[in-house]
Amino acid sequence: MKPIVLGLALSLSASLAAAHEYGFAGILSNGNSGEMPGLTLSVGAPIADGPITLESGKVYEMEITADGSAELALTGPDFFRAIWVNEVVVNGLEIRPFGLESVEFDEAGEMEIEFVAIKPGTYELKIPGSTGDTQRVEITIR
Repeated sequence: MKPIVLGLALSLSASLAAAHEYGFAGILSNGNSGEMPGLTLSVGAPIADGPITLESGKVYEMEITADGSAELALTGPDFFRAIWVNEVVVNGLEIRPFGLESVEFDEAGEMEIEFVAIKPGTYELKIPGSTGDTQRVEITIR
């Protein structure tokens, strides 16, 4: 019995050493991440430079910066239902929500949302109540 237990222990330690050597695998691995331009919330300024295209299955970090010029929100329930949110980071605090519909800044600050793009389609994030084209950003998941 002791040789079997010893063999299992050696096998497990070899597996753990290999995992440490190669890093994490799977959907949240570094090799599976994409780049996403930052978003800005400011009165009268565009949220983004133009439409954004993401790839389904990739991990992204959405950085949102508010300049404090007004109390501004960013809403996009259809977009937030097309992604899986891993975490939201505000002032170094990590929040792991079940889902999101919108975020709001009462004052200047930054927020990071790490997510996996899931459902292909075209979505929008916008400042609620606004009508200008610069106050929204189109996001396509391919």
